[in-house]
Amino acid sequence: MNRQHSSADDERGQVGIGTLIVFIAMVLVAAIAAGVLVNTAGFLQSKAADTGERSVAQVSDRLQVVVATGNVNPDGSADGIADGTVDAVNVTVTQAPGAASIDLRNATVSWIGPAGTHTLTHENASEPGYSFGTTPIKAVNSDPVLDTPDDRFSIDIALGAAGSAGPDRLDAGQEARLVINTRDGARVTVYLTVPDSVDGRSSVEL
Repeated sequence: MNRQHSSADDERGQVGIGTLIVFIAMVLVAAIAAGVLVNTAGFLQSKAADTGERSVAQVSDRLQVVVATGNVNPDGSADGIADGTVDAVNVTVTQAPGAASIDLRNATVSWIGPAGTHTLTHENASEPGYSFGTTPIKAVNSDPVLDTPDDRFSIDIALGAAGSAGPDRLDAGQEARLVINTRDGARVTVYLTVPDSVDGRSSVEL
C-alpha cells in the first residue's frame, strides 16, 4: 500500500533544504572572510616590519661629525673676491655608534648660509643641481661608503662668489649650518662659524 506524503512533510523538506543552502552559504562566506583576514594580517605584518626597520635605520644609521674645517682664500685678486674669505668647507664624518653601512652617494646636504639655502647631492648622483664631493681619509676602498667605525670620509663643499648657483663664500665671523641626510632619513646638523680673524691662515676650524 503506497503512502502519500502530506503537504506538511513537503514543507519540512523544503525548509531543510533551505537551511542547508543557507548553512553552505554561511560556510563559504566565513571561508572567504577568513582568507581576507589572513591576507590582510600578512600585509599589515609586512608593512609593520618594514616601518620598524626604517624607524630603526632613521635612529641608528646616522653620521657622526669628527671635525669641520674651512679653506681660507689667500688671494682674491684673481677672482675679485676679498682676501680672507672661506672658499671651501670640508666636514670629516664617520659612522655613529651602532650604525650600519652608509653610502654617502645617497646622502643629501642642505646648506643654510647668510645668502640663502641650497640642497646638494653627491657629485656621482644623477640628480641635477649643485653637488658636494667626498675624499677618503681612512677607508678600506675609495668608494664613499662608511663600512666600519674606523672609516673616515671628508664631505667637500666648494663655495662660490656672491650670486653664484651654489653656496656663497663665508666672511670672517659669519655662520652657516649644514644638515646631512642619509638615504634612510637619519640626519645630523653641523654648525659652522668662521673665526673673527683669519689673517695669515690658510685654513681654520669651523
